[in-house]
Formats: sequence, structure tokens, C-alpha cells
Amino acid sequence: MTASEWWYSKLIRRSRDAEQRMPKGLRDKVASNGLRQITAGALQSSGDQAVNASTVLPWVLASLGAPAALTGLLVPIRESLSMLPQALLTPLVVRVKHRKWIFVVGALVQAGAVAVMAFIAALGSGLAAGVGILVALAIFALGRCLCSIASKDVQGRTIPKGERGQLNGISTTVAGIVAITLGLAIRAFVGAELAAARLAWLLAAGAALWVGVAVIYAGVREPASEEAPEAQSTEVAPAKPFHGLSQAVQLLREDARFRQFVGVRGLLLVSSLSPPFIVTLSIQSGASSLAGLGGFIIASGLAALIGGRLFGRLADRSSRKVMSIGAGVASAIILSAVIVATLAEAGSASAFQSDASWWVNLFYITVYFALTLMHTGVRIGRKTYVVDMAEGDTRTTYVAVSNTAMGIILLVVGGVSALLATVHVSWALLLLAAMGLVGVFAGAKLPDVSRS
Repeated sequence: MTASEWWYSKLIRRSRDAEQRMPKGLRDKVASNGLRQITAGALQSSGDQAVNASTVLPWVLASLGAPAALTGLLVPIRESLSMLPQALLTPLVVRVKHRKWIFVVGALVQAGAVAVMAFIAALGSGLAAGVGILVALAIFALGRCLCSIASKDVQGRTIPKGERGQLNGISTTVAGIVAITLGLAIRAFVGAELAAARLAWLLAAGAALWVGVAVIYAGVREPASEEAPEAQSTEVAPAKPFHGLSQAVQLLREDARFRQFVGVRGLLLVSSLSPPFIVTLSIQSGASSLAGLGGFIIASGLAALIGGRLFGRLADRSSRKVMSIGAGVASAIILSAVIVATLAEAGSASAFQSDASWWVNLFYITVYFALTLMHTGVRIGRKTYVVDMAEGDTRTTYVAVSNTAMGIILLVVGGVSALLATVHVSWALLLLAAMGLVGVFAGAKLPDVSRS
């Protein structure tokens, strides 16, 4: 047993039968490929924390004296531009025999974009600096778009079923460790001024991490064309040439199983869109700022740390169940939080608002933790599901089209929930909870694809 096989076996519960069905030239590369993807995923997760659009970048804009209105554009730019272009880019991606190079290019684009952000943070100020950060973030999102298309395809070519969810879970666990570390550092700086120059060093470190991602991922041994690592299922349609947006619409119209998955994935937005509203509720309920940002980041990190390995293994058993159960529990958590917040607002729980701000902090941070834990499961489940449900270029097309569709759905649902939040945050949460409950039943009807 080689060193890579020993370490891989310590991290991953291996699926020996599935590995034996892989092409002969790839069987002895599973461990080394897996370790490279785990390491690249770990560095990628660390880089994401350094350039987080919900935490770090708002501080950067505030430190630069940029208009507050620009802060509201950070998350929409980061999320939508990483998904919307995927269907348009897929025709170019499928022409590349080794998809790992698409990922490497995407990683280098992200490294360059973050380096530009660091330069602006160190030397810029005011509106011009804020706009520059947004432009660099848009380029960063496009790089992430390339990585998203390629990573699932490379994983499907090089890692057998039964191990993919665990790889995703380990990367999520590492992201949790990084988030906890960052959150503790922020707590340590409470009361201290976070100058733009200090944040520039954090961004520069993020750029270096993305360079490391590209270097490590370049060493993945990937076949030039997929030779079906598992026995082909009769349910899997052969890959067809993909030429862009019109074929994306046609795929959604004609492929009932894929259309069903996209619909379920849209309903699962309950776990991804609700946490920011929980933070807003905590502020409205009189939570002290002492726990503040650091407390919520630590809660997010703990959720990833706990949920990464747990949900990774469960997803290899049934990614469909992980998605459905996660959405259902998230909806129940939201409903409970709304009830408590309503009682507090009505004055029925005056003790909740009075001299117990620490209790308010603890309650909402706990709710945030539970929601983020469920989102960890939902995210790992749907990533594993889309990789397992198809082979070859069909998988590439599925990933790209589903992400493009989700970019549109995200903008629509996000817009509607934001509109409802102008009336009251609870209405937005109730909409998301209702979507999640529908998603439980819709997800239960998906075919189980996670086992050969």
C-alpha cells in the first residue's frame, strides 16, 4: 500500500466494488486523485473564507469609505455570475478533453481577481475603490463558474460512486475549521479598528491560496474521455452535443428526471436564503453586537465542521434523502424562530428582550447554527446527486444547465423574499419555510442514484 492509499483510506470509506469497475488505468490513481481533490478543496474553502461576500468584503468596503449601497450588491454579484453563464460556457468546456485544465484556469482567474481586490484595499478609497472591488468580484465569480462546471465532471471521471459525497464532506469540514478560526480572530479584534490595510493582507493570502489550488489540481490524473467508471445504467441517456441556451431549454423540457431535480433544487433554497434573515431578526429582537459577526461565523464553521463528514457519508448512501430531510428540518427551524420572534415582538416574552441580550444572542446564533448545519447537508446532497445521476458530457451539461437555471431562480426567489422582508422579515422566512416543506415531498419522489 502506497502512502497516498494509506492516507486516502484513513479519510475515505472506500467503495472497492465501484473502484474495480473503473477503467484499469484509473484504479490505482483513485487515492492520489482523491487526495489532490481534497487538498485543492481545502485550499479553495480557505480562499473562500478570505474573500467571503457576506463578511470580509463588506468590511473592506466600509474601511475604504465606499457608499453603503454597494454592499447590497456583493452577494448577488458573487452568486448569480458564478451560475448564470454556465449553460453558455458549456459548449466551450466540452471541447476540452481534460476538464481539469478548465478548473485550473478558473482558479487562476480567481487568484488574479482577489489580488486586484488586495491592491485596491491597500491603496484605494471611496466610490472608485468600491466599484473596483465589485468589478473584481464579478471576475472572481466568472472564474468560480469555470471551476464549478469542471470540478464535478473531473470528480465523476476520477472518483467512483460511494466516495464522492465523502470528498465533498471533507472539503466542507475544512471550510468549517477555517471559518471557526476566522470567527475567533474577529472576536479577538472586537473593539479594534480593522483598517483596510490589514484586510488587504487577508485578501493577498486568499490570492496565494487560489494559486495553490491551481497547482495542486493540475496534478490530477484524468482520462481524456470518460470510459464509464461504473456500468452504464439504462436510465442514463447518451451525451448529445450541447450548443448553448436553446439546448438548455430543450433539455429542461424533454428530460423529465433532470427537470424534476432542478425543481427540487429550487425549493431547497430555504436553507441558503434564510440565514441572513435570521441575523436581521436577531438585530430587531435586541441582540447585543458583542457576539455579532464573529459569533455567527463561528456558528457557521461549527455547522460545516460537524456536518461535513456526517452528511458526506449519508449522501453516498442516499443523496436524495439528505436533501429532503435537510429541507424539512430547516423549515421546522424557521417556523420555530418566527414564532419566538413574533411573541417577543408582541411583548409576550418581555424577558426575552429585556436584560437578557446574551440569551437573545445565544438563541439566534443557535438557530443560525442549526440552519447552516441543514444547509451543509442539502448542499452536499445535491452536489453528490448531480454527479451521480449522469456520466460523461451529460454530467457536464446537467451541472451547467442546473446552475444556470438556479441563477435565474435565485434572483427571482431572492427578489420576492427581499420584497416581503420590506413588510416584515418573518414573511420572507415563512415563504422560504413553505418552499422547503414542498421540497420535502418533491425530493422524496426523485429516483435514488447514489448507489450503483
